[in-house]
Amino acid sequence: MNISTFQAGRYEQRFEYKAFLPELVRHEWEVEDAELTDLLGRADRALGELNAFAQLIPDIDFFIQMHVAKEATQSGRIEGTQTGIEDAFKDAVDLDPEARDDWAEVQNYIRAINFAIGSLDRLPFSNRLLKETHAVLLEGTRGRHKQPGEFRTSQNWIGVSLKNAAFVPPHHEHVAELMSDLEQLLNDRTIFAHPLVRIAIAHYQFETIHPFLDGNGRLGRLMISLYLAATGLLKKPALYLSDYFERNKTAYVDHMMAVRHGGHLREWLVFFLHGVEETARASAGVFQSIIKLKQRIDTDVLPCFSTRRLSTARLLMRHLYARPVIDVKKAMLAVGTTINTVSSIINDLVTAGVLTEVTGQRRNRLFVFHDYLALFK
Repeated sequence: MNISTFQAGRYEQRFEYKAFLPELVRHEWEVEDAELTDLLGRADRALGELNAFAQLIPDIDFFIQMHVAKEATQSGRIEGTQTGIEDAFKDAVDLDPEARDDWAEVQNYIRAINFAIGSLDRLPFSNRLLKETHAVLLEGTRGRHKQPGEFRTSQNWIGVSLKNAAFVPPHHEHVAELMSDLEQLLNDRTIFAHPLVRIAIAHYQFETIHPFLDGNGRLGRLMISLYLAATGLLKKPALYLSDYFERNKTAYVDHMMAVRHGGHLREWLVFFLHGVEETARASAGVFQSIIKLKQRIDTDVLPCFSTRRLSTARLLMRHLYARPVIDVKKAMLAVGTTINTVSSIINDLVTAGVLTEVTGQRRNRLFVFHDYLALFK
């Protein structure tokens, strides 16, 4: 199908409301537009550069946990949660009570991302995987009563009420067929379509179907990174688009509505591919900055520790690259030493400017690796 001739669907009359019924999307998708072809090439090259950094950096999985945390907080912001990346690494008891529901949703999103990426070893990218990830996403949160892990069996909508909705997705009787079609678009190798075009269209289609009662926005954005990892376009899950979507939230929503109402698929693809290129280059830049920061600490800070404490200090630093907010007890468990030894090392890292104490208390103090956190803000 030529992108310029795409018709997104039609409104279907239901009882006292109209629901949007999208067209099926399992087609060959031809890109004949010069700008789109150029954008696809640039996005591909940016992903290649990001892959190169991901393969060069030792202990890359520690650093990727920061990308996961950033994705969780930024994706949550699109949905209205207010948890920041620093708070994502705190325990619930370290937060004000009114902030804990938002924090719990971010924690579930982090678990859902890690679960989904880890599950690629046993499952292909599929509706089964999306359902299992959705169950993790909603477990124990405000959406726990909204059919976690199952496609919806009732009508949903975007807006304050069904009568005054900004958008009404298809009736639930269509969801299974539409999601099967989406799954085939992403997996059918007998049809020609660039993987980035497939996932751009699939993300739009997923949000249009809105197959779950809750969590569609978060899961639809997670699905992008999951697909890139499943197809090998990303060697490591180090690219997440929620920050780009959150910074361009109005354009993000407007582009998807423009596809539904006017068939403006080309404009959505331009927006999406710009996001892939921009985000991949930014992520590669973050990896460059991580390398410089790590080299500075390895060269200027760690050699100041005595031979007896050096290995423990290195272990603690390794842990901080995955979890840059820590207290003495967690540090002790992370490195397997006594509380006196780890307290002394933390104090030395504070003196060296690596860690900052943020509570101002004498007990239950929290320490933050601020220079590292700043790279992800």
